[in-house]
Amino acid sequence: MYRLLAVCLALALTSAAYAQEFKVDFGISSNDPNAPIEVQADSLSVDQETGNAKFQGDVVITQGDMRFEAPLVEVTYNEAQDGISKLTGTGGVSILSGKDTARSENATYDVDTGLIFMQGSVALAQGANTMTAERMTVNTINSTAELHGRVRTVLKPGANQ
Repeated sequence: MYRLLAVCLALALTSAAYAQEFKVDFGISSNDPNAPIEVQADSLSVDQETGNAKFQGDVVITQGDMRFEAPLVEVTYNEAQDGISKLTGTGGVSILSGKDTARSENATYDVDTGLIFMQGSVALAQGANTMTAERMTVNTINSTAELHGRVRTVLKPGANQ
């Protein structure tokens, strides 16, 4: 009984330490939020009044080492219309970078702040380790993440060595 309690306590402390130091590979390789953004899609429509764009069909967006995929992505340009301010993916979004992969129903990447907001059945895989939650915020500048809403973590010690 005491041995089981000790193991549970050790696991809880390990998980708490892991959460405090939670690092992710999501980030531009040069940590430059102004790195070029490339978009590929089956179709593109542009709102002439706002200049914003809507990409549809197997949308793949890359910036540095990060890859953002979704069936539909709306692109919001900055006020000067000379750069992308925000990418909003819907219909099932995947973000890949380094050894990390995240999936959710919807995601918004705020290019100006370097923050990615994912919501709806979020799943993050880091090698053999996985985490699920309802929401996740990723800071691509300092490569950290916060998960909220019934977070579940499965850590497989030694699996990523």
